[in-house]
Amino acid sequence: MTVTIDDIRAAADTIEQAVVRTPTVRSGPLSDLIGADVFLKLENLQYTGSFKDRGAFVKLSSLDQAHAKSGVIAVSAGNHAQGVAYHAKRLGIPATIVMPTSTPFTKINRTEALGARVLLFGDSVSACTPHAEEVMQAEGLTFVHPFDDPHIIAGQGTVGLEILEDVPDLDTLIAPIGGGGLIAGVAMALTAANEPVDIIGVEAALYPSMAQALKGGEAPSGGETIAEGIAIKQPGKLTLPIVKDLVDRIVTVDEMQLENAVQTMVVSAKTLAEGAGAAPLAAMMAEREKHKAKKIVLVVSGANIDSRLLSSVLMRGLFRSGQMVRLRVSISDAPGTLAKVTTQIGELGGNIVEIVHQRMFSDVPVKQAEADVVLETRDSAHVEEIINRLEAAGFPASRLSDSAQAG
Repeated sequence: MTVTIDDIRAAADTIEQAVVRTPTVRSGPLSDLIGADVFLKLENLQYTGSFKDRGAFVKLSSLDQAHAKSGVIAVSAGNHAQGVAYHAKRLGIPATIVMPTSTPFTKINRTEALGARVLLFGDSVSACTPHAEEVMQAEGLTFVHPFDDPHIIAGQGTVGLEILEDVPDLDTLIAPIGGGGLIAGVAMALTAANEPVDIIGVEAALYPSMAQALKGGEAPSGGETIAEGIAIKQPGKLTLPIVKDLVDRIVTVDEMQLENAVQTMVVSAKTLAEGAGAAPLAAMMAEREKHKAKKIVLVVSGANIDSRLLSSVLMRGLFRSGQMVRLRVSISDAPGTLAKVTTQIGELGGNIVEIVHQRMFSDVPVKQAEADVVLETRDSAHVEEIINRLEAAGFPASRLSDSAQAG
């Protein structure tokens, strides 16, 4: 079965009043950063925090009474699980979600809280699939694929219809690519409008499956990525030809670019985005010269980032920008010396967050010591000012490496 623009328009009618009609808003800070007109399609405002709500509702709504009564099954450790669980509960359809045994408890609990039965199996989503198929056959369930399904693609395509309503004269659309359901649907919607839009997909460098498939080959995919939502090793059989025909190019971004984009979304755009949701920003920042003076829409696909991971990303960003730094200061091991050091720092406006005074576990002379001081500062220039003041006062100081700080 193929997908047409009429299917996407029908999907828009299906989800009306059932799925959040998310806004497309202009971001002044990101526009200034790039020198372009940058808009954000905020799919992170969906009830479950991602665009997956759209396709899930369309697919579940398409089931006849017998299949709906029997129930559905899906394989997912993230956004697809929550989208299926939430809308299945709303429609009175029993839902089973098969998740890897390594899935964080918070995601398991959230999916169960949305009404689904959760089965844990295997060490990855790929390993879950055979087990899900066994359960499907044994219990007569309907499988809800995360991206390679006409109803799913049509549902995700409604994002494109809304973008055209909000920003009808856009130049460029940038969206993340995992299995390809989102960008395939959006690309179909934009292309049908006969607007000259440059459609760009973004993949994590560790999972370049779509880009490689378009080249006719396979690339090694795997590894820990902050963009779990697009960590897909094999693109869809339905989505691949659509992407090949309608998407202009694919950009890959590495982990540091993704991490920086998550931080920039929070700090500058005041918007929470998971790694996959920030991937379009990462791609735009990587090619900023190409996007100057353009009207660009970035699809912020989701906001479901683990709180501990987010805190780590933000803290590492502070260290990289010089707003937080760890200094190693050499001092004499005498009463009052440490107070003199802190006075010098305080007079220049540095805020001491943590200080460790090392006497016993150090290779410095017995009458000397080292103080490791973590500071909040304005920027890197402020850090250098503090270091210079300390050295002028007789306290040699050095800034520890970024890797040591961030760790």
